[in-house]
Amino acid sequence: MSQTDTSAVPSESAQHEAALFELLRIPSVSADSRHKPDVARAADWVEARLRGMGLAVERLATPGAPILFAQSPPVPGKPVALIYGHYDVQPPDPLDEWQSPPFEPTVRDGNVYARGATDDKGQMLTHVLGVESLLKAEDKLPIQVKFLIEGEEEVGSEHLEAAVGANRDKLACDVVVVSDSSQFAPGVPAITYGLRGIAYYELFVEGPKQDLHSGSFGGGVTNPVNTLAKLLAALVDSDGRIQVPGFYDNVEPLTDRERAEFARLPFDEERFKKQLNVDGVTGEKGFTTLERRWARPTCDVNGIWGGYQGEGAKTVLPARAGAKVSFRLVPNQDPEKITAGLRKLLEPLVPPGAKLTIKPHHGAPGVKFSLESPYMAAATAAIEAGFGAKPVFMREGGSIPIVGTFARELDADVLLLGWGLDDDNTHSPNEKFNLGDFHRGIKASAALWTHLANCG
Repeated sequence: MSQTDTSAVPSESAQHEAALFELLRIPSVSADSRHKPDVARAADWVEARLRGMGLAVERLATPGAPILFAQSPPVPGKPVALIYGHYDVQPPDPLDEWQSPPFEPTVRDGNVYARGATDDKGQMLTHVLGVESLLKAEDKLPIQVKFLIEGEEEVGSEHLEAAVGANRDKLACDVVVVSDSSQFAPGVPAITYGLRGIAYYELFVEGPKQDLHSGSFGGGVTNPVNTLAKLLAALVDSDGRIQVPGFYDNVEPLTDRERAEFARLPFDEERFKKQLNVDGVTGEKGFTTLERRWARPTCDVNGIWGGYQGEGAKTVLPARAGAKVSFRLVPNQDPEKITAGLRKLLEPLVPPGAKLTIKPHHGAPGVKFSLESPYMAAATAAIEAGFGAKPVFMREGGSIPIVGTFARELDADVLLLGWGLDDDNTHSPNEKFNLGDFHRGIKASAALWTHLANCG
């Protein structure tokens, strides 16, 4: 090959895809101890990439999977951005439902199919490659950029919150950037400015010391399953209003601007129902489907058990029953206050002959960030540069507890910039990421650091 022949040199896009596929081939399943060496290998891969960009890289002390911290040089008078992501992935099971092996990246119809493609290796890598591209073009960054990349997100980020608290000075920043979510729709990029929180419980109802014959004892002994059904029915009324005392005391109402923004979104309720194969939608009276999903508190029974579950009939009065219940919370609601209200509602409803135990699990408050923030304006301009369209503003019904930790511990704004799509099969077989959006995400990321510099 002559010195002027570049036909064998891969394009930058091809190089970016090769990097993505290389990372996706590492089966870094954090929930499976057999893959502990693979989790470590993924950490090594990301660390090598960050070092290759000339960033200062270290591993934060933790008893779990490596937490990588990297940073570029400070830029006086300019904002500091911290990029968060994770290199671990969900288990690929059930394997027989994958059309191609989960750790052999396969391109079909413009999408790459592999476990971790969109959650979160592909999205996290857009920022690594966006910074790398800008460094190649400009030789230095217009702001200081820091990376915090962990390997335990899919198992609850057990050690991350402590690491953030122990390293506040090192992680100090003005804005945190997280890409681990979705656009509103294909061709409709979005900035997510709010997340619901959560309060999760198990309810246990105990009755007689053992299962009894329902013919001999029914009508004279309290049935735990009947009791549990009444308790669960008491949680929400026919208008979709949650009956826990004090539940709505601190609920932040939707603003007129928010309701107008949601109403302008290209949401097709008929398509939504068809996608889910349901013939109707329900929820709190007086609110639209998007408002209920994103910005109103909810209550859902996540699981229920009790009594005979085998084939055929067995006339039994069960000795015990249980349910798992979650409340999705909006900003200003306190999970501890919800716990106290739940006890106040349910305990007086328990009849003689039954005992109720309420076991709280994890809880996290909801978060919301100002649409008037200059960082929002910078992200809007960057996304328009990368995707060729202005982003819409949306909220998300799910919870990302670490976002609240960042806002609280670092006193920073958070930009939730999702490049994925809602049909990317996150946590499911045939997970995918659109390669066009992968490249657009890299371009938007490279533009973001320049636009954030104007906020200084």
